[in-house]
Amino acid sequence: MLRVILRHPVAQVSLHLLTTTEIAKYRDHRLALVKSDTVRRELAIVRHCIEVARNEWGFVLPSNPVQQVKMPRAGNPRQRRAYPGELEKLLTACEGSRSRWLPAVIQLAVETGMRRSELLAMRWEDVDLEARTVLLRNTKNGFPRTVPLSPRALNIMKEMPRRGPTVFTISANALRLAWERLRRRAGVLELRFHDLRHEAVSRFFEKGLNVPEVAMISGHRDPRMLFRYTHPKPEEVAAKLSTSC
Repeated sequence: MLRVILRHPVAQVSLHLLTTTEIAKYRDHRLALVKSDTVRRELAIVRHCIEVARNEWGFVLPSNPVQQVKMPRAGNPRQRRAYPGELEKLLTACEGSRSRWLPAVIQLAVETGMRRSELLAMRWEDVDLEARTVLLRNTKNGFPRTVPLSPRALNIMKEMPRRGPTVFTISANALRLAWERLRRRAGVLELRFHDLRHEAVSRFFEKGLNVPEVAMISGHRDPRMLFRYTHPKPEEVAAKLSTSC
């Protein structure tokens, strides 16, 4: 996102000449290219940078122009999780992949709820097979957390070959390309890798875990954000209601 902002003409405007008009032009130009949520995140970065310049770097500015510009309306949160049979199709399609680590990545994503970046950052020194946990030092929100391993996740970790300090000795781009090829082979084009996290969090609740327990695993510090990742299946709720009557 920083690179996108730096390539835009707005990045060439001197800070003392940066007005709400310039920010609004940037907003409208980006809205023609990307979704509103992306533009909201980009504007949040610009707003933060200007605040740091004002409060910590001694730049004298009357106000932050980003705060005076109307933000694009937030889009509807994505509610996609794996449909029945999709994960099986993906794992079957892995048999034709040169990326032998791909099945483990997919299954661990569903079993642990880890983000793609967290999976790739896992280090063997932080894996405790006896305690059945993994310590994640580098997380999206900056707060380390310890993730418990399910029996299936534990078996996957035990079978993983150790070829370096990290569990997966691959780059983020290699995973992205392998995932795109796999989706095409499996015919599961609509499922994103991040949807596996939605699937994992929903499964945690379906297994009976409470909000603090799921938040401990997923790393969500705001229950409102956690609920955005939770998509219970109506048919399973209906089955629970029928058994409780």
